[in-house]
Amino acid sequence: MKSSLLLLSRCLRPCAETRTTVFSSGRLLLLKRQPPCLPGAGGTRCSSSGCSALVFRRHGDPSQVVELESLDLPSVGAKDVRVKMLAAPINPADINMVHGTYAILPELPAVGGNEGVAQVEEVGSQVTSLKPGDWVIPRDAGLGTWRTAAVMTEKSLIPLPRDIPLMSAATLGVNPCTALRMLSDFQALRAGDTVIQNAANSGVGQAVIQIAASRGLTTINVVRDRPEFNQLSDRLKAMGASHVITEEALRQPHMQELFKTYPKPKLALNGVGGKSATELLRHLQHGGTMVTYGGMSKRPVTIPVGALIFKDVKVKGFWVTQWKANHAHDEKAFTGMLDELCALIRQGKLTAPVCNQVELGDYRRALEAAMEPYTSAKQVLVF
Repeated sequence: MKSSLLLLSRCLRPCAETRTTVFSSGRLLLLKRQPPCLPGAGGTRCSSSGCSALVFRRHGDPSQVVELESLDLPSVGAKDVRVKMLAAPINPADINMVHGTYAILPELPAVGGNEGVAQVEEVGSQVTSLKPGDWVIPRDAGLGTWRTAAVMTEKSLIPLPRDIPLMSAATLGVNPCTALRMLSDFQALRAGDTVIQNAANSGVGQAVIQIAASRGLTTINVVRDRPEFNQLSDRLKAMGASHVITEEALRQPHMQELFKTYPKPKLALNGVGGKSATELLRHLQHGGTMVTYGGMSKRPVTIPVGALIFKDVKVKGFWVTQWKANHAHDEKAFTGMLDELCALIRQGKLTAPVCNQVELGDYRRALEAAMEPYTSAKQVLVF
């Protein structure tokens, strides 16, 4: 991760904003002022040696601290690759990183975004695994994907097949990987088993529904109550959700009626925390596991003593960034996971979440929309 963040700092050298800058130990040093290199139509056009990027120089409200700037690109070294970004989503982790509340933070100033798909335009003389025209995604977080172009090392990128939809490629590296790992690594699940999850309309939740359906698993999907609940329920069921219920319904006694038809869940997936997580635990079968991957409610997870003593439930956490770090030297683990996900995409069993494609020049609108409550659409910057 540290090397990835240092690489980001190497690539972040603004040519506009009427100044020239370089990096020293990951920090910007102002050298001299020079004529501006203003963005073109839509705020996304730049010279062949530069790009436009969304930069934050301090932590705070993304709609206030993120600015569109023109950046110089470094020359392509022997082991480097120059890429053109095609699309990059705005994920909750990206928002938290700008706020300064995420577990890992780049040195400031930094380019936002940890996920996206790019196309290779130029490769260094010693690059062997990539060629111009290839699609690639970041191997790790911290590379700064909210930009039109970048120069990165070959090792920081993973190739993707070009026969999958653009939005699927742009949103592949975080949420679907999180969903697949949680469904694979914590309980031995077989067709007919039950999985319960909250935040079911999130990017992870939608991927869980689809991957679970492809494996013959029953899913109980919990969402917050909302005026358009029926429309959301229908959409999630069309993806393969077995049941869609509200947080309020999860707490009702009639939930036990459901388990007369289906077995109690072996696995609970928690992206909310607070009371919602406690309710998931209540419905786990003996020896079941709850995996927490997010905390949207910003409330702690409270575990009933009886669940630990009498039901022997296991409470785990998962962070896909840590999984990637743990498997940094196991190339087959990461590529094998991506191959499995791409196969599901080709078969029509895994689609991208509902995406709202936004031009880079409209980034403030995209950031504000990404922070709205009850949102089901993922904001994706397109370049």
